[in-house]
Amino acid sequence: MLAVEIQDLTVRYGAKVAVSELYFTAPMGQITALLGPNGAGKSTTIEVACGLRAATSGSVQILGKDPQDPGVRAQLGVMLQVGGLFPTARPLEWLQYLAKLYPNPANPADLLEAVGIDPGLRTQTRRMSGGEQQRVKLAAALLPSPSLLFLDEPTAGLDALARRNLLDLLREQRNQGKAIVLTTHVLPDVEDLADSISVMSQGRIAMQGTLAELTGSSDAISFTGPMHLEILGLQGALPEGYGVTESEPGRYIVAGNPSPQVMATIASWCAQHGVLVSDLGVGNRTLEQLLIDTSMEGER
Repeated sequence: MLAVEIQDLTVRYGAKVAVSELYFTAPMGQITALLGPNGAGKSTTIEVACGLRAATSGSVQILGKDPQDPGVRAQLGVMLQVGGLFPTARPLEWLQYLAKLYPNPANPADLLEAVGIDPGLRTQTRRMSGGEQQRVKLAAALLPSPSLLFLDEPTAGLDALARRNLLDLLREQRNQGKAIVLTTHVLPDVEDLADSISVMSQGRIAMQGTLAELTGSSDAISFTGPMHLEILGLQGALPEGYGVTESEPGRYIVAGNPSPQVMATIASWCAQHGVLVSDLGVGNRTLEQLLIDTSMEGER
């Protein structure tokens, strides 16, 4: 079942077209990442899907119904990048108040513990750190026991341990059969979590697929290093059938099966020749490079 099905969505602000004939889907039981540069139309798309903004034209179905349907809203959890907290309320007080708005809310104290916040904390939310506020906002998004979660930059401001715990919590939600739509600029979150990725540019979906499909990770290895390496020497160190090209200055593609042995050979050859490499990984492009390329193509 599709948790989100958007067809031919167009949203205009006066003469400006923020979203243009967009098609986007998100299945139940999966984490779908919606990526793109600032101004690509991601926030507008999410606002329409959540029922916070009206579409100019097109069809939007959330859990098989109109996003304005009261029954749908009761099944949504929404965490926006800005807002979502009452500044003078304490975390438990705020969640207890919000719980009264839902027919079958989860236990507020249990949710705070799940995101790493002490339910007995007496600090007002405005005096909490940015990472602590993010965790309270996630707890609020989980409060209605939602079937579908919209999360905008959920790990912003979190330390390493808090981020890891939050990602584990999101995996648990997915494994329970819930759908999660994730928008973020923290690309390691996408690489760790996303089952599928849709990339927006200038109000449209420019490409979509799994991480492996988008980066070409099934048949290549890529890395960054000094410009104009002696690639014939590297190719000679690799097993027969592998080819090496410099796709752009300082960016190298090794075509062939990305096995651990080949990865080790590349690293060893570079070390022997005093070459410092970065971004060594599977795929023709990193996710970051893919997004940069998409942004540049959209500006042409």
